[in-house]
Amino acid sequence: MRRTLGRVLTIAYGTCALAAFSLLFVFATLLALVVPQLEWRRRLTHWLAGLALPLLGIRLTVDGRERLPEGSCVVVANHSSYLDGIVMKAALPPRFSFVIKREAASMPVAGFLLKRIGSEFVDRHSEGGRRRDAMRVLRKAELGHALVFFPEGTFDEVPGLKRFHVGAFAAAERGAMPVVPVVIHGARRALPNRAIIVRPGRVRIEILDPMPVPASARAADELRVAARRAILARLDEPDLAPQRTREA
Repeated sequence: MRRTLGRVLTIAYGTCALAAFSLLFVFATLLALVVPQLEWRRRLTHWLAGLALPLLGIRLTVDGRERLPEGSCVVVANHSSYLDGIVMKAALPPRFSFVIKREAASMPVAGFLLKRIGSEFVDRHSEGGRRRDAMRVLRKAELGHALVFFPEGTFDEVPGLKRFHVGAFAAAERGAMPVVPVVIHGARRALPNRAIIVRPGRVRIEILDPMPVPASARAADELRVAARRAILARLDEPDLAPQRTREA
């Protein structure tokens, strides 16, 4: 009886929290429509992301924020939930641009908001589109923009760390920017794949030591391997990359 009551209360709370979050999300989108400067829009959504998480019952803690370089860098994080973008937006300074799969640009409301806060979209399917988008992101890196990548590219219901794509690390090499590995703990439990009701709980962001670009002809690949190892060592989830691709 107590267990059933607990589930009912959890669902009821989650439904109310989702409704409140949806209203806040629409409010953020309307503000992003009228606020003229990109810097202001980023600051606004950073603040609103921090406000949205308590509404959803999420207690966010950030460890190692002092490790973030003051200038430009490339942040790479594990990806396990739709919450990841929100918690990273709340945890990181507003100056960061998020690099996201192009399909997100066509999402109703969310796609518009992502565009208005300066997100970069990357095509994963068309060879020509993938090359064009990669070059645009590389130019951003050369100009010293601070970038956030989820180098696995996607997530599903299977716990574990997938292989990393090289794009984030090529951008770091091109811009001579350090790579900062970040571990997201607890987002998978709070909002599993295909779930719509957030489970109240704690999500912890762990910012690890920056990794400078090595003086090597294979700098991007070396950064990819090193960053993935650092995240995997702290994640407490299995390694899902095939053995032959872990260091390839």
